[in-house]
Amino acid sequence: MRSPTPVILDTDIGTDIDDTWALAQLLRCPELDTRLIVTANGDMAYRAAITARFLEAAGRTDIPIGKGTNSYTMTGGMNQQPWLKNYDFTAYPGEIVEDGIGRMIRFIEESPVPITIIAIGPSANIAAALARAPHIAARCRLVGMFGSFDVGYSGGLPASAETNVREQPDAFRAVMAAPWLDVLITPLDTCNAAILDGNDYHRIWSATADPTLRALIENYCLFAPRVGWMHCDFFTQRSTILFDCVAVYLAYAEDLVEIETVRFNVTDTGFTVRDETAGTYTARVALRWKDLGAFKTHLTATLLNQRSAVSSS
Repeated sequence: MRSPTPVILDTDIGTDIDDTWALAQLLRCPELDTRLIVTANGDMAYRAAITARFLEAAGRTDIPIGKGTNSYTMTGGMNQQPWLKNYDFTAYPGEIVEDGIGRMIRFIEESPVPITIIAIGPSANIAAALARAPHIAARCRLVGMFGSFDVGYSGGLPASAETNVREQPDAFRAVMAAPWLDVLITPLDTCNAAILDGNDYHRIWSATADPTLRALIENYCLFAPRVGWMHCDFFTQRSTILFDCVAVYLAYAEDLVEIETVRFNVTDTGFTVRDETAGTYTARVALRWKDLGAFKTHLTATLLNQRSAVSSS
């Protein structure tokens, strides 16, 4: 069995709850070794505090938390803010890095093996790292939740301007233009279907003796009445769409999706538009599921910490 892959997570945790699900998943993937979490997009202190308290609950304060660039205004709200009530961020026992971009660069430069960056927020942090140290792309694989090609937020046609691209299209263009070892993205075409319900969800909801999953469900319950872009009255029955969990899965396995190499352009309004003859950017894209049910079962087992590492990807 191969050694766990060292990863950096770039996340805008604290707005949509799927980042918190993805963090819980990541901490329980035996295939991945999380070396750094960098917060993205807006209020870095808020996002770092959510991350810190979650890592405390999970017993993983060994992972440094880096504050990313705050050059962009947060959109979508601080929907998990109540979870920080009475939390003393200044007493956090782990490491908080003010220059998260610098730490990202240093970690990549010093690593003896290639790093996988899991990008589940808008692209400002990674673009900033590339602006300061363009050479790091050649030492990294990028796996991200970005874009929409054939399927939009509605689950059908037409494609949508996906949020992580729409909020910072110039930063996304800069990231896509870099010479990464590999680029693999899950657009809405696949990740829009990632919902846990039925017995899978009930097992997560009922795992109150598990500190990590208890913290996850606490955040979900606080998020549900505060989120502004949907009526989340189903939180006792199923998850929201877990877009970012698909990106975490793709960081170590690809067997449950169909992947194509796609050339595309990025519009100023955040659409990722196929252009096989003159597209500026190229990525491997998970466009369809081979077995969505198997992914949900796998994700549930991962969150419950009830599986071993996969043998191949």
